[in-house]
Amino acid sequence: MSYSPSPRPTFDRTTAIPYASVTRHLWGDPEAGEVADWIYVSSDKIHQLVFGLEPHGWFRHSDSFRTIFAADELFYVLSGTMILCNPENGEVHRVEQGGAAFFRRDTWHHVFSEGPDELRILELFAPPPSQGTSGKYAQAQPNLETSRYVRDELLGRWPMERDAINATNTVTVIRDPDILWRYEGECHRSLVGLYAATEHLTAGKITLQPGQQTDFQIHGGDESLLVTSGTIFLQGLENDGPAWLELNANDGAYVPEGVRHRYWNRSGAPAELVFAVAPDYLP
Repeated sequence: MSYSPSPRPTFDRTTAIPYASVTRHLWGDPEAGEVADWIYVSSDKIHQLVFGLEPHGWFRHSDSFRTIFAADELFYVLSGTMILCNPENGEVHRVEQGGAAFFRRDTWHHVFSEGPDELRILELFAPPPSQGTSGKYAQAQPNLETSRYVRDELLGRWPMERDAINATNTVTVIRDPDILWRYEGECHRSLVGLYAATEHLTAGKITLQPGQQTDFQIHGGDESLLVTSGTIFLQGLENDGPAWLELNANDGAYVPEGVRHRYWNRSGAPAELVFAVAPDYLP
């Protein structure tokens, strides 16, 4: 399979993106591996997709598919266990379901599915491919000829020098104790947990208990999201738009920059979503 740009689904208003209608894409070759993508949105500000690997599957890179981009990226593990590697320096990270990993531009990355379950990863990416940060950028970089998955130079230093070694990592693994928490709102306070907050990308999660809602909010960038459990009602205030959108697990949504909106769990069970805003979280 030769390289071709991935599809870029875009929307001009607040939009529900049901799982059944998500844009499907397949990329790779025998050297890089073959990866299934579910591309939810790819606007001029934000890129959101889910990619899947079969049990013990993997993707690496090849001359046609170079996995080095000019963007901030967050990987959130929806199912399975991810082994995320930087093949340039030998860095290896193990991330289980519900964990996340973050890395910045110019980080080579390979992913392996560890264990008996399908690996599904939510990928949040900004600046997006429409700004030339993805395949076009990667093809302009020198190809990495040798991949390694060990750091022999660290033998004899662990865990005594753990803090110094971790400071050299190109990938940051974020689990619940590492999240930056915000208690947002005035009338309806809600707990927002941030995995990453950079000049390009803010990504996090919101869990709503039965009957709980957020305050209305406005962001200085496009927002995309994926419902990971339960049912979320999204109310987006656009004059000619629907009163609300109903989103179930694996459904996504897109909210353009500047649109006032809120989330509401009107069901009898907890609900959770993972979101990204780019470029600016605050209005």
